[in-house]
Order: sequence, then structure tokens, then C-alpha cells
Amino acid sequence: MSDLALLGGKKTLESVEEGDIFRWPIITPEDEEAVLAVLRRGAMSGTDVTRQFEEELCAYFNLPYVLCHNTGTAAIQAAMWACGVRRGDEVICQSMTYWGSALQVFSLGATVVFGEMDPSTLTLDPADVESRITDRTKAIIVVHYSAYPTDMDPIMEIAERRGIKVIEDVSHAQGGLYKGRLLGTIGHVGAMSIMSGKSLPCGEGGFLVTEDRQIYERSVSFGHYQRSFEVEDAELVPFQGMPLGGYKYRMHQLSSAVGRVQLKHYDERVEVIQKAMNYFWDELEDVPGIKAHRPPSESGSTMGGWYAAKGLYVAEELGGLPVARFCEAVNAEGGSFGLRPGANPLMHLHAVLNEADIYGDGKPTRIAFSDRDLRQGIGSLPVTETLPERCLSIPWFKHYRPEVIDAYVAAIRKVAHRADELCA
Repeated sequence: MSDLALLGGKKTLESVEEGDIFRWPIITPEDEEAVLAVLRRGAMSGTDVTRQFEEELCAYFNLPYVLCHNTGTAAIQAAMWACGVRRGDEVICQSMTYWGSALQVFSLGATVVFGEMDPSTLTLDPADVESRITDRTKAIIVVHYSAYPTDMDPIMEIAERRGIKVIEDVSHAQGGLYKGRLLGTIGHVGAMSIMSGKSLPCGEGGFLVTEDRQIYERSVSFGHYQRSFEVEDAELVPFQGMPLGGYKYRMHQLSSAVGRVQLKHYDERVEVIQKAMNYFWDELEDVPGIKAHRPPSESGSTMGGWYAAKGLYVAEELGGLPVARFCEAVNAEGGSFGLRPGANPLMHLHAVLNEADIYGDGKPTRIAFSDRDLRQGIGSLPVTETLPERCLSIPWFKHYRPEVIDAYVAAIRKVAHRADELCA
């Protein structure tokens, strides 16, 4: 009988006490009291706590402007509009990401063009970006996907040279660094989700951060009607009192209250997560078939809170074993955190991006206001289309508990070294 649990052997993780190593977010009486304070004075729909949160976020990012939103999706949409994205315009983004990185561009009458991804980083490939730019391109949306920092220097060089704005989607990577610089502070505007599953959790919400006063004021005018009286831009002043986007994007103050407490402890918690996740990958360094998805240690780049942690899968080192079968075998070894093959569905192949006429324009919304067919079918992004078979979701350890991490390492190591039994 094989030692693999999937084939009848004993489970590696059967008797491991995991405790709270995967529990997230970390909620303490401090969070509870902050929420109760808002509830007790009936301030759920106010802005005072949110403004305090914004001030603290400004200090954290060392930038002058932060604007909180009710979701990260809203923050990214406002950032698009503030960067000048309008009807018939284009933005460039990667295809393998959560839809909220780019799909809301449709509400602005614009469209998205997908660029190739780097198979080692799972982020937008700078070498491919410039070939996607046209005279309609208004913004590049870079996604620090699964917390890996996008290679920002070449993208910023292209954007500055071509007069295009860069929006950083930092939803997976709050606190991460690119060559020593905090993610969200490198592009023209950073925008992100901080819903309860994110490494910086607040319940439900998002925000954008920028040093550009014009981007900030446009974002205020787009979806924060009560605060639009504070804008000074002469083009925006006549419209004060009503949101130009027709949206109400105010953050709920219960979320703001939680966010303030979480931010206070964020760096120390991120440090623990990084210690745990780096230990995990260090222990797997010599194991065939699975490679670390993290920047080189000497690069000055880090993974922040390591949200939606991924590994890179090399089937060729395991006799061509499909990633789904590898995950099935590891999961059979027990434990509460299962490995999952692939990542987010590829947007460029989804029917919403190719067939849906969302607003009744008589043609797919993707190309409703384009002068050419921008749809990208199978084979259009050959590198990106290989990635679901070349990556997998891995355990996201929230605490440094070597005995638990070692057990997961042992399960992965066991399957990798017996992969031939699964290929038979």
C-alpha cells in the first residue's frame, strides 16, 4: 500500500493541533469597543471616524490624500474616472485577477485591454504593456497579485513617457514593498479593498491614496456628494452637492472604526505573517514541483500581508502530474487549509467580457464604444492562459507556529516525492 493518504496511507496532518493559525481577522476587545462606541452614539452614517481613519492612512502611506470608499471596487472605479477614463477609452490590466480590478470600467463607457502576465510573478508583464497602448489608452491598472509587487519601474517609465496614468490595485498587498517603496505610493494613485478577508481587514470597505490633489478632488466629486463642498477645482465647484458619478460611496463608520484598530496593529501582524510564510517556503526550497511565489530576498521587495498566497507549480518536475491531482493528494493528507489549483478565472475568456450587452447598446459592452473589436479569445494571451495550470493556492499562515507549518511542509514534500504513484 502507498504511504499517500489518497491511496490508502496514513494522513500526515491527522493529529496536528492547528489552533488559530488560519483564523482571520484578529478581533480583540479593542475592535469591539471601537464599534460599540460608534453604535452607542448613532454615528454609523457619519464621517468623523472615517476622516480620522483617513488621516491615519495618510500618515501610514506618507501621502497627503486618502479617500475611503464602501468597497475597493468603488475606490478603483473612482480612481479610473479621476484619471480621465471616459467613454470609448481603454485601460490596460492583467486578465487573471479579481474582476474588481477592471470590470467597473464598463460603467464609464470605456473598456479593458488585457496584457500578458509574467509567469514568475503572476503580475502584468512590463515588456508586453507598451504594445497594448493606443491613442485611447488612459490608464494602466497594475495588480500586485497575491501580494507579489508588480515590476513598477519599467511600467512607470512607459506611462510617464506616453502620458498615461498608473493605478495600483493594492487589494492583495497592503504593507508590501517594491524595492523599498510602499505599494500604493508608486503609481499616480493606489486603490484597494480592505474587506474582512484582506490582510488589512475592516469589515467591508476600500480607499484610494494619492499625492495628486486633482485626482483626490475628482474622486470626492464622483461619489462623495457631502464632501464635494470641500473641493477647490474650478471645474468641479459648480457641481458641488451632487455626485458626478451618481454614486454614494461613503464608507460605513463601523468599518472605519475597525479599520483604525487594525491599522494600529497591522505592521506587527504583517511581520509575523511574513516570518511564517517565508519559513514555509524556506522549508520547501528543495522540493520538486512547487516553487515559491515571492520576490528574491535581496530585492528590497516584500509580500506585505501575503493575501491569497500562491505557489508556482512545475508539472514537468513531477512527471507531468496535473496540478489538480497534486492538490487532491496533498489535501488528502488532512489539515483544515486545502490547496486549490489555479487562481481567479481568466477575464478575457469570460462571457461577460465577450458577449454581454449590459446597457442595451446593441453590441457587447466590451466593444460598445470602440472603433475596433478588442475582444481577446483563446490563444490571444498564450502565457496567461497557461497560468491556471502553473499555480496553486497554498496555506496562508497568520501566526508563526513552526510545528504546524512543518506538518504542512511534510504533506507537500510527501506528495511531491511520490508523484510517480499518482501518475501511474
